[in-house]
Amino acid sequence: MITASHNPEADNGVKLVDPHGEMLEQSWEAWATKFANVGDDQLESIIAEIIKEYNIPMTERVHICIGKDTRPSSPSLSKSVMDGVLALAGKPIDFGIVSTPQLHYFVACKNTKHAYGIPTEEGYYHKLVGAFHKLNADHHLLNNSGGAIRETLKIELYNDEGIGTGKLNYLCGADYVKSNQKFPNGVPVQHNVRCCSVDGDADRIVYYFTDENEKFHLLDGDRIATLIAAYLKELLEETGIDLNLGLIQTAYANGASTEYITQKLKIPVACVSTGVKHLHHKALEYEIGVYFEANGHGTVVFQKTAKDKLKQATGDSSLTDAQRNAAKRLLNLIDVINETVGDAISDMLLVETILHAKGWDVQDWEAAYTDLPNRLMKVTIANRNVITTTDAETICVTPHGLQDEINALISKFEKGRSFVRPSGTEDLVRVYAEAATREEADALASEVSRKVFEMAGGIGIPRVISSCFLIDKVVVNFRDHITIQRLILVTFVSAIFGS
Repeated sequence: MITASHNPEADNGVKLVDPHGEMLEQSWEAWATKFANVGDDQLESIIAEIIKEYNIPMTERVHICIGKDTRPSSPSLSKSVMDGVLALAGKPIDFGIVSTPQLHYFVACKNTKHAYGIPTEEGYYHKLVGAFHKLNADHHLLNNSGGAIRETLKIELYNDEGIGTGKLNYLCGADYVKSNQKFPNGVPVQHNVRCCSVDGDADRIVYYFTDENEKFHLLDGDRIATLIAAYLKELLEETGIDLNLGLIQTAYANGASTEYITQKLKIPVACVSTGVKHLHHKALEYEIGVYFEANGHGTVVFQKTAKDKLKQATGDSSLTDAQRNAAKRLLNLIDVINETVGDAISDMLLVETILHAKGWDVQDWEAAYTDLPNRLMKVTIANRNVITTTDAETICVTPHGLQDEINALISKFEKGRSFVRPSGTEDLVRVYAEAATREEADALASEVSRKVFEMAGGIGIPRVISSCFLIDKVVVNFRDHITIQRLILVTFVSAIFGS
């Protein structure tokens, strides 16, 4: 898949899909990195190396599915991929401009001999929309004459410009909305109207709205996961079938959502390292596994045993009509879900189905639990490798003693929680903190960031949030009196000499 994902349009990127239609197996990432960085003069030897390592039969002509996004660079990059496939006697299949989840779907369909669906855009839409109609067919209104009116989902599209317009991800998309906590450009702000944004390759989605007091409300991946998991549990209880249901999160999931899931919904929760590939892998350990990152990337996976039990239940005469109907509804629900990867369009149809079935609006959805205030900060350090973690990145192993300092800081705040993890690509440490109030969450994040700066080789000026004011565009911590005196002196000198 040739895609910029949620990044700026100028970025060039590629996503690789494995033969199951899922994300690339982690062990292959090292090979991908090696191929991406090898010099032209050594490319042939690297190809020979991987052929030998896995005993790849080069006489077989494999099919390679290729998709691209709407960036101006996509056609030429896609052409280069096809040339490379042809050079190795493969057969490239060009699907043109499609979403990343669609390409995952196409691969899954082809390698299951169409058991998963028809590997075309029409087949993709027919499967999802057909299941959506079946799920919502029983929910209707009556007009004044007593006749049934079939309800439909009205969708208004914004920021959907085509190829070459330079608009991909620009001031819009799921990542923009979540990071900036505000509406994307071009979307009208109407009170209490539910909106959702997807990212450039349509594998992430977040919901949001603004209330009558102009307050912005975000319903992110945590909210979507809890909504889906709760509804699946309700249907399972109606069927009377005992299936192993689990929800997978990362440490970035809001603590209030985890508490709601475990204590209110009574659904097992597993925490894994950041990265959707880790969530997907863990979800496969359950008969029904729900996983979402807070950024809105996620889906539901169903094991064959679960599908077989549900199919058997639909024809089991020993069950009640209500039990059989619940089993049928679950089977239709499976068809509206893209199990191969997070799919914003599929997830949107699933969320809308659940809200409709419950008779909920976004306010009802949000009212299920109250998020704990949280803060995410970055600390620049000389070498990110000095930070190592364990236990799904929630415990800092090195530098020695840093975790003890973090624990001591957490203990000072009500419902405090904080962890640090190194960036995978830059010499940065990401600091996450949450607490009972916004002020406490900010203060905890600031204190932990300062400790990381002190103990992990921080570079530049440490960022602080709590107890601060602005002097000539410089943020100053009240508690650092010497720094305040120096900066005030600099401000006065600058004003006097105009420099």
